[in-house]
Amino acid sequence: MTATGTIRAIHIAPEQGAPMERVEQVTAVARRGLEGDRYYATEGTFADREGSDLTLIESEALAAVERDYGIDLESGVHRRNLTTAGIALNHLVGERFRVGEVVCEGIELCEPCSYLERHLEKEGIREALVHRGGLRARVLEDGVVTEGDSIERVARRGTARR
Repeated sequence: MTATGTIRAIHIAPEQGAPMERVEQVTAVARRGLEGDRYYATEGTFADREGSDLTLIESEALAAVERDYGIDLESGVHRRNLTTAGIALNHLVGERFRVGEVVCEGIELCEPCSYLERHLEKEGIREALVHRGGLRARVLEDGVVTEGDSIERVARRGTARR
């Protein structure tokens, strides 16, 4: 995987526990999250956790979970907002990156929790997603995210791009 990727799918849930809904485009607001999503309204399970404005997961990780554990987490059932392709999200912890028009900062890995396993009533999800459950990010600059947008690191002022 490279330092540039693509948004494959966008999902939001209007309230805690609600099914994820796929949308083609969404507005991201700094320090709030995605309009229409439970975390934007501070209603999500992890609303009080720093960096829950936006969550991302790699399509490659989802394919590996299906291959290695026989668990299908497509169509937003993984509870992450953005499904990506071609970028190693674990490498974006502590980094600034752009998703379409939106500038974000990777806060921490989105390690699996018992909530997802209970919510989906599928044994083994926690184990399957260890170190590949995605990324929690803070939205730093407002903008629009559209399916197909690119994801790339943003050089910090005074530093060269990696």
